Amino acid sequence: MRIALGWLSCASSLLAALSPAQLAELPPPSDTRIEFKRDVHPILEVRCVQCHGRGKASGSFSLESREKTLEGGSSGPAIVPGRSAESYLIELVSGLDPDNVMPAKGSRLTAEEVGLLRAWIDQGVAWDAEEAFARPPARNLTPRRPELPGAGAVHPLDRLLSSYFESQGVAAPEVVNDPLFIRRVHLDVVGLIPTPSEVAAFVADPAPDKREKLVHRLLNDREGYAVHWLTFWNDALRNDYQGTGYIDGGRRQITAWLYEALAENLSFDRFVRELVDPAPSAAGFVNGIIWRGVVNASQTPEMQAAQNVSQVFMGVNLKCASCHDSFINDWTLADAYGLAGVYAVEPLEMVHCDKPTGQVAPLRFLYPELGELNAQLPREARLKQLAEIMTGERNGRLSRTIVNRLWARLLGRGLVEPVDDMEQPAWNPDMLDWLAADLVDHQYDLKRTLEVILTSRAYQLPAVAAAEQPADQFVFRGPAVRRLSAEQFLDAVSQITGVWNILPTARANFDAGTAPVDHARWIWTHSNARDGAPPQTVRWRRVLYLPAAPTAAAMAIACDNRFRLFVNGQELATGGDFARPQLVDVSAHLRSGQNLIAVEAVNDPARPEAAAADQSSPAGLIAHLTVRLVDGSASQTDPAVVRLGTDPLWRWSLEAAEGWTQLEFSDSHWNAAVELGPPDCSPWNAGANWRTTAAIATRSGQVRAALMANDPLMTAMGRPNREQVVTSRPAAATTLQALELTNGETLANWLGRGAARLLAHRPASPEALVAELYRRTLGRVPSSEESRLARMIVGPSPEPAGVEDLLWAMIMLPEFQLIH
Repeated sequence: MRIALGWLSCASSLLAALSPAQLAELPPPSDTRIEFKRDVHPILEVRCVQCHGRGKASGSFSLESREKTLEGGSSGPAIVPGRSAESYLIELVSGLDPDNVMPAKGSRLTAEEVGLLRAWIDQGVAWDAEEAFARPPARNLTPRRPELPGAGAVHPLDRLLSSYFESQGVAAPEVVNDPLFIRRVHLDVVGLIPTPSEVAAFVADPAPDKREKLVHRLLNDREGYAVHWLTFWNDALRNDYQGTGYIDGGRRQITAWLYEALAENLSFDRFVRELVDPAPSAAGFVNGIIWRGVVNASQTPEMQAAQNVSQVFMGVNLKCASCHDSFINDWTLADAYGLAGVYAVEPLEMVHCDKPTGQVAPLRFLYPELGELNAQLPREARLKQLAEIMTGERNGRLSRTIVNRLWARLLGRGLVEPVDDMEQPAWNPDMLDWLAADLVDHQYDLKRTLEVILTSRAYQLPAVAAAEQPADQFVFRGPAVRRLSAEQFLDAVSQITGVWNILPTARANFDAGTAPVDHARWIWTHSNARDGAPPQTVRWRRVLYLPAAPTAAAMAIACDNRFRLFVNGQELATGGDFARPQLVDVSAHLRSGQNLIAVEAVNDPARPEAAAADQSSPAGLIAHLTVRLVDGSASQTDPAVVRLGTDPLWRWSLEAAEGWTQLEFSDSHWNAAVELGPPDCSPWNAGANWRTTAAIATRSGQVRAALMANDPLMTAMGRPNREQVVTSRPAAATTLQALELTNGETLANWLGRGAARLLAHRPASPEALVAELYRRTLGRVPSSEESRLARMIVGPSPEPAGVEDLLWAMIMLPEFQLIH
């Protein structure tokens, strides 16, 4: 009920404006003896509290208690006890004035309901204290460490689950078999399907603790884990590699920070602190998107920060409350602006549905009981204070929210649903609270929490279809059947066919925390070039022998001041900013045998540093090439990977001799390069940017979908545009997905290339080809009928079209697309 702002001085004068005929139209009071809980509470709860209770007071009128109700609104009382005919509340809900009716939205009160309210007022406005409409205490906020029931099972979650099953009358089934488990856990931890050899070895392993060992090994796969979970956090932190805002500077990536945080298993409390009170490399999250043109006040960067921080880390939806008092929960416009103001440089005026109010909400955290924010502090100090409150020991919501998200990610449904509304009860509060307390006890180690869940019986139970676990009558019986994500689907297709992306869209140091990826050094013609070299153009050459044709090759290169890169006589790239190394795909230009890498490097006297009389300026060239000869990892010691860095073996000349970029040219009279120092030496100090670019080059050839920009296939399969926070993707297949999978160009091209590649390395017979594809795709051998049908598709002498058809048929199977 939205009480009008213009209260008059007393109730009698309010009714003076009504005609005698209108007064006569008032529904009569009920002759029932009123009981507040039975007769009045349901009316107020359904029709009024949304705007006038639980922290909201539209028109300054609150129903949170009898006292506040009798106080009325901004200029006078709404109720005159004992005199319902003189109470403004009755006038409004009766609809006597068609221009001033409450509730403002929805159906009007019936004559019977108005009669009950009149009788309630006439009988003295009785009120049951326990039926107050005040905002309830926050749920899932205070830390709690439940006692584990019984002694039986060793695993703590299994003890809690056993107690739960007993209370629900559920007979726990046996855990899934080894092939199902290894596929499930591989996809959940590193996002890839296990190879046939991995499946065979795991099934044959007799060790009773082999599942625990497998989980531990996968969680210690730093790169696999980081790349896979990058998808989860990119969605949640709305980080992407291209799209709205990136071109004009209205949005910034946090990819490099995020990848390193995952690779290093940054503790979650520190993870949150570095995003809430961000360093420059992580500021893109709270900075949000600066939209072009006129936008709703709820989309200012400060309000975006409040919405995103509260949703991701506290499980609170402030989107409605960013425009007006929320209709879907108890949060108010003042709550949203109280948090958004922390990120504002100047006081932030509240805007109600795009109408300025002239009011400034007091700065406060969503839950003031966790700590107070000092509005007198400068913005930087306030952000630090906010981060400390959110990660403080009194905040049990932070740990509950993240363990709930991890549970939902691994088992298909959260302990609390929806996962973005942590005010809802958990179906097993002890499970939620124990996991949250255990996370805090182990220094917010998310991998520890994942390991606890993954090794539990709860995770290893057979998957249950959604129809068997209706949301309105949910009883946990096992993980939900889940669909492969867009990234998992594409990576699995790449694993089967051997066709991968060559270079990633994402830019991050994919070797963060490991040994250097190369031995490239800055080089030039003389040892003092770091201090200054004359204006000159230097030609560089380096011969490279490859024992086989490459499957992928990429070069990172930078030059002070500018360069032109040639490979076997073909010009492939130019660059002029040594602070932003170039990444060049050279795969198609290398061949088996001898190859030539040539660079024309120019030290340009026009740069500002060259203002000295001698016109000298620092000069240097640095390059790193990674060549993948066969499929496989690009490890430091992999014999199938060839690496080449700038070093004293490169040769140079100032002469622009004809044919110098060709392999046949003789450089025997050229000079040897002089090494100047590592990538981060002065004056270039290119360490971080260089390591990132060189690391990407090192990973060239087998780039996973999580590191690529969105495409039509991934969009169809549910990958969001990440302009908004997304904490869970749609679970159901869509018409768009069906169309893209059956007729889409992206998948068709991928499968066509894969079929040609498989035939180039095919087994000796159609039978062997079919068996190999089944092992790669489904982790098993085909049945005799499956083998017969598959051989009919590929034919007695397999051709690319037949193999492509078989690939398509197999990846359309629910057995492939679903995680059971």
